[in-house]
Amino acid sequence: MKARVCYQINLQESLGGGEIFTRFLTAALHGLGWQSKLFVSPRASFWRKLGLDAAGLVAVRTLGEIEAQLDDPETKALVVTHSVLPPEEAKRFALRSLLTGFIHMPLYERFPEGLRHYRLLFGVSEHVIASARSRGLANVYPEPLYGIADLAPRGMAGGGICAASPYDWDRRKLRDRLLGIFAPLASSLAPQHAFAKRPGLTLGIVSRITPIKQFPALFAVLAPVLARFPRLNLEIFGSGGYASVRDLKAALAPIEGQVRFWGQQDDVAAIYPQLDYVLSGLPEKEALGLNLIEAQCCGTPVLAVKAPPFTETVIEGETGFFFDDPRSDRGAGFGALIERLLAGRARPRPALARAHLEKFSASAFSARIGLAIEAALA
Repeated sequence: MKARVCYQINLQESLGGGEIFTRFLTAALHGLGWQSKLFVSPRASFWRKLGLDAAGLVAVRTLGEIEAQLDDPETKALVVTHSVLPPEEAKRFALRSLLTGFIHMPLYERFPEGLRHYRLLFGVSEHVIASARSRGLANVYPEPLYGIADLAPRGMAGGGICAASPYDWDRRKLRDRLLGIFAPLASSLAPQHAFAKRPGLTLGIVSRITPIKQFPALFAVLAPVLARFPRLNLEIFGSGGYASVRDLKAALAPIEGQVRFWGQQDDVAAIYPQLDYVLSGLPEKEALGLNLIEAQCCGTPVLAVKAPPFTETVIEGETGFFFDDPRSDRGAGFGALIERLLAGRARPRPALARAHLEKFSASAFSARIGLAIEAALA
């Protein structure tokens, strides 16, 4: 029997949570009997490093190229997008296909008009679904799809964790093109060092450094608080644009000596077990927080702001600890929590929260995807 084809569209040019989501979604679809054809940007070189050669990668420059490759126009193809199509293109795709898409960001501060033309929209959390409903969208699948802890390597893993540049250079900008030439040259002349945990309490950030995480705003409040605790270390694994990294470093100036940047790492599974806790960013622009799910599945507890979507993915005292939004109490709650941790408060053991972790397993995700696809085809 001929395999059914799902046409996925992900034209992002940098590797982030949505692209890891695309990888494990592709695997789930394959297990459900779907062949994927994944349309990507020709400037996104990371897809083959993610092991998606068998997914039918097709590099395209325009949405028109995708339309031309849809199968029999008499049989509407299943199309899944990972970012919203512009309104006119969404309307055209909706006439020709079963147009569906994942919402990877909450919609409270944004509303792409193309969403109105989709047959069905899939939210990755209750937080995202609530944001879509607040915008009056009736074409939202009612159950959150969540995600899984996809811990497979994201490139050439091996050789341990070594320092890399924290910057993603945007080649469209002259400044970044110049910095992208000279900064790696300077780094190549500097001695390379491997990660080794330092004495004290180690907090880690394992995430792209992007505006939605709001790390500069977070540490504008928390850095002066953390400066009271010289036994606390902050290790940052991830990269971002020049401005994002610059602003984060400025916010971290009060604890500069306690912070190390390691850049993007291909083997995140090697990172999490070496951290005492993984720290969230600020919540309202977050859709899910795959990094917190990954940490818990590796046995590492998390520290997260007590707000959606983190309240959907973390269990207080079992897989981590919550703290009040530091913008509301100037970091007093977070400071008190750090004091308790340094005084020896028992560390949660996420591995014991089996029912909670099962929600983020590949089998549970596949079952949810199966029901969602059935709803799209109905």
